[in-house]
Amino acid sequence: MGFEHAENGVFPQGGDDSNAMTVSAAMALAKRSLESLTVTIVGEVSEVSVKAGYKAAYFTVKDSSSALPCMMWNNRYRSAGIQLAVGQLVQMTGRFTLYAAKGRMNFDVFSISLAGEGDLRLRVANIARKLQAEGLMDPARKRPIPDMPERIGLVTSPRSAAVHDVLRTLRRRFPVASVLVAGVPVEGANAPAGIIEGLRAVVHGGAQVVLVVRGGGSFEDLMPFNDEALARAIAACPVPVVTGIGHEVDTSIADMVSDLRASTPTAAAEAVSPSRESLDALFASRAESLRSGSSNMVGMLSARLSTIADRPVFADPMQLFAGDAQALDIASERMARALPNIIVCNKQALDADRARLVVAGPNLLGRFDNQMRAGAARLHDLSPVAVLGRGYSITRTKEGAIVRSVEQAPVGTDIEVSVADGTLQCEVKQQMGADHER
Repeated sequence: MGFEHAENGVFPQGGDDSNAMTVSAAMALAKRSLESLTVTIVGEVSEVSVKAGYKAAYFTVKDSSSALPCMMWNNRYRSAGIQLAVGQLVQMTGRFTLYAAKGRMNFDVFSISLAGEGDLRLRVANIARKLQAEGLMDPARKRPIPDMPERIGLVTSPRSAAVHDVLRTLRRRFPVASVLVAGVPVEGANAPAGIIEGLRAVVHGGAQVVLVVRGGGSFEDLMPFNDEALARAIAACPVPVVTGIGHEVDTSIADMVSDLRASTPTAAAEAVSPSRESLDALFASRAESLRSGSSNMVGMLSARLSTIADRPVFADPMQLFAGDAQALDIASERMARALPNIIVCNKQALDADRARLVVAGPNLLGRFDNQMRAGAARLHDLSPVAVLGRGYSITRTKEGAIVRSVEQAPVGTDIEVSVADGTLQCEVKQQMGADHER
């Protein structure tokens, strides 16, 4: 059967008035209809093809019963900021489009983001990369855990099984340690702030090491331990921090920045407490060291004592003082001989001095006696008493100051006038100057 030329994509069929569309027209109609709708779809990535040189990223999303091929131009894909991988749950907005030449339908993606846990994991990965670039996860900055801490801080939910597991483990392994418990929420939007405050509280209480723990849960349940502020608080904590969050397969940002990551809360408690076996071995080793050290010290001191005891001075103690005793005897003998001679010599010198003093004494005293008499006469002439005897008087104020001027004794002033044989109490009635009689 041959085909005739069709105008406007419509073929006449056997002279019938009904119209039939060409394949191209039908595809164009379908393309226009599909591309007029913009929809948002959620699905799981099952295939990905992102290759250098391609103008777009190609991938397939599916659910339990259908699959949809998708394409996203490279500029849009790069702006989305994600790396597609098989198994991711994504949410995308776009429109259906047809590739008419092959008769294939695609979903033209305008925007895409990870959905549900996938989005959370992307945010966590971005925070982790940021903190790692700042060096907060550097093994060199992690501090050693104390071997036998006396005060252990525990930050966790007070109603969880984790708190009982940790306390039971510490009581069994290292009961001498005291535990400071900060009960905080470990789920929800307020959990990071509560955990940070719990850290501060136990450190303020004197904890030498801090346990931050919680039991298992979904990725969303453990999200508080991926909080950036909490990670920075753990890294800045002044004492070592040990984390035991979730199960062994769970790793949070708090685990990455802590000084030690334990697989479970129980393992975290074991990490900060010595086992009974290790304590027994330690005590046995220390006891053996003490015995060995004491034995060596006793042997060394015994040998030194024997060496000292064999010295001649201890065999005959008088040898220690023999030389000094002989020197003392010799000095005593010399002194006994010298003292009588010294006494005789000193007596003779004293007698000679006495004789000279007897001869010279009167002459010396006569000269000084004349000087003394002249001085006494001079003092008598200057004595105020002698002046009073000659008819003069001395006037004083009540305070005892000598009145030398009329200005010192205004009218009405009480004064004392001393004369040769006594004192007169007077009152100034009138003042007259020195030129009054003139």
